[in-house]
Amino acid sequence: MRRQPCAAGLQRASHALSDENACEIKVTVLVTIISIKYDWLLTNHQPLLCIAQNRERLMPEASTLSSSVVALARGAVVHPARNPGAPFDASWFDDLRVNQSAVERRTATLGTRRTVKKDAQAAWLLKAITCIDLTTLSGDDTEGRVRRLCAKARQPVRADILAELGIAPHGITTGAVCVYHRFVATAVDALRGSGIPVAAVSTGFPAGLNPHELKLKEIEASVADGAEEIDIVVTREYVLTGNWRALYDEVRDFRAACGAAHLKAILATGDIRTLSNVARASMVCMMAGADFIKTSTGKEGVNATLDVSLVMVRMIREYHARTGVLIGFKPAGGVSDAKTALLYQILMKEELGRAWLEPELFRIGASSLLADIERQLEHHASGRYSAFNRHPVA
Repeated sequence: MRRQPCAAGLQRASHALSDENACEIKVTVLVTIISIKYDWLLTNHQPLLCIAQNRERLMPEASTLSSSVVALARGAVVHPARNPGAPFDASWFDDLRVNQSAVERRTATLGTRRTVKKDAQAAWLLKAITCIDLTTLSGDDTEGRVRRLCAKARQPVRADILAELGIAPHGITTGAVCVYHRFVATAVDALRGSGIPVAAVSTGFPAGLNPHELKLKEIEASVADGAEEIDIVVTREYVLTGNWRALYDEVRDFRAACGAAHLKAILATGDIRTLSNVARASMVCMMAGADFIKTSTGKEGVNATLDVSLVMVRMIREYHARTGVLIGFKPAGGVSDAKTALLYQILMKEELGRAWLEPELFRIGASSLLADIERQLEHHASGRYSAFNRHPVA
């Protein structure tokens, strides 16, 4: 994988210094690095943390957060072009090897080198809400549960908390609602007029062992019912046996069946054993036309981890360098608290850039995350933590 240059001031400089000049040069280098690092932090956090001065126009009574928080939460409009894919070329991934120790060292720094506090933390958490695929994928799902989930997606944070934060009612929604095919039509009806897309899991989710033709029919049926996003699962056997051409052809067929609906390819990283397999499978799925790559179904023994996610976003960066196409990323399973969500946001910002904080390029598959984010926002607004049972149950 290619190594991305660090921002100025964040990469340690090593110099061969003569004895007589070493002390003076070291001091100069240290002062320069501190100065550059400070300037870099201001520049890179400016779109997220700057304080605007017209909060009163949004909600005169509430002045806890600046209007820049609202701007961050709503975000810049990002309309990445659909991924057309690329011809199968094994040279793009055959020689990929992942240094697991280096991956672990990199992910260990995510929560230590910088922190997001106070107003900034509230802003990032509001942004995280807009990137949640609010999900129910249980065997006991009912139409009533799906409708309650959709109501929560429309208003994910209690109105009184939004008022305390200075956010207009209904100014924040989740990124999507994700359900089984059976409930796609129900969710589409419940979300009508909200602009929130419905995502359907498909292709024999979660195992992905249905016959290929049945998988294609399932995708087509979900699209016909109104699903705008299709979360497919790949055949793990192709990854485990190194049958990359078969994986490419499978995902290519899924992409064609989706039509205008966006395709999210679930790698089930907990099942495919090695980080090198994760890297190769990511590249093959993007070559085949996946608009997003997704870590897990949420049903594996091991779901989303920062290590796996780092490898996948580096592959997104590699694919973008080769093709110019922007690919989205979705961690799913195990992202259940606000602190973890912030780590994933930091990962996206540092590895891919500001555009990947928007729901068009970043989603978090979650069912319980929203409750903890809402608690953190209430604490920011009131100074007190509430119990989980205080918040609406989807």
